[in-house]
Amino acid sequence: MNSLTKLSLVAALGLTLATPVSAETVLRMSSWAPSTSDLVTKLLTPWTEAVSEATEGRVTIQTMPNALGAPAQHYELARKGIADVTWGNLTYEPDRFKSVWFAELPLSGGNGEAASAALWETYQTHLKDLPVFDGTHMLATGLLGGGSIHHSSKALDDPEDFANEKIRMGGPIQKRLLEEMGAIPVAGPATKAYELVDGGVIDGSLHPLESVLGFHVEDKLTNHTIVDEGFYDGFFFVVINERSWQRISEEDRAAIEEVSGEVFSRQWGAFFDRQNAEARGELEGMGHTFVSPSPALQSKIKEVRATMLSEWVTDGADFDLPNAQEVVDFYEASYEAKLKALQEGQ
Repeated sequence: MNSLTKLSLVAALGLTLATPVSAETVLRMSSWAPSTSDLVTKLLTPWTEAVSEATEGRVTIQTMPNALGAPAQHYELARKGIADVTWGNLTYEPDRFKSVWFAELPLSGGNGEAASAALWETYQTHLKDLPVFDGTHMLATGLLGGGSIHHSSKALDDPEDFANEKIRMGGPIQKRLLEEMGAIPVAGPATKAYELVDGGVIDGSLHPLESVLGFHVEDKLTNHTIVDEGFYDGFFFVVINERSWQRISEEDRAAIEEVSGEVFSRQWGAFFDRQNAEARGELEGMGHTFVSPSPALQSKIKEVRATMLSEWVTDGADFDLPNAQEVVDFYEASYEAKLKALQEGQ
């Protein structure tokens, strides 16, 4: 019996770690990021404080001192009520959440704020009633503003540059991308990137730019290929257990949604936009090399995207999205509208 199953049994016996919700509620949040990380101190903590303020202290979110499971378990922790609130990345469960692949494909949007807001609107319009999301209430969706390619010894700006290069990645979309480029995908968590490149296991790694500093690989990965609309992305979520949500008063649920939803989704994407821009400035100051894809590489990325998107649309009924083309069209239109509004200062 694995640890998550054991915790689930505890919950079933009425001893769950999720807090019983009353007029004055403390919701327990499981978080797998270090408490000192920027994501916690600059994004998650301000949001939990906003929830408390919006509900005049009637609902507070308390981050537990230790995560209740691995990153890949965090959606399930909330669904089963082992924690009240969790956040994570649906990329960790790609087969279960194939319905969201459209947002993780290459060239899905290079502005994190606009992309995250568009993803929220798409979720609310097309995804929230899918069976895969039963048992939770979504509080925010987030994207990275596009991931990039980082290499230890050379810049990869043409398709042939990828041949036989060993690149760390995560999930089937990133794996397929690298295979189509002629690279050798190496599965491994981002947290192990330093160890893998230092040991010669990999030549490069896929990360958002901020993670080069966040995972302390700036001395190892000094060449960066920046794809303007993203080489890939990752669907992040913030959810609350549905039973915990329903026990909160209607007034306080409305107050929480005022500081969550598209508002918090935008904050999520804007956070990564800032972090990536700051990381680029710092890495440029260290003398790192930055390149953009050549026309040939850009064309190859577009070709791979078109193939993968066509396959995803064709398979839509298999993951409860028979209208998959409508979903991606909606997301793309929403992204363009929100990006234009940002650029016009609206």
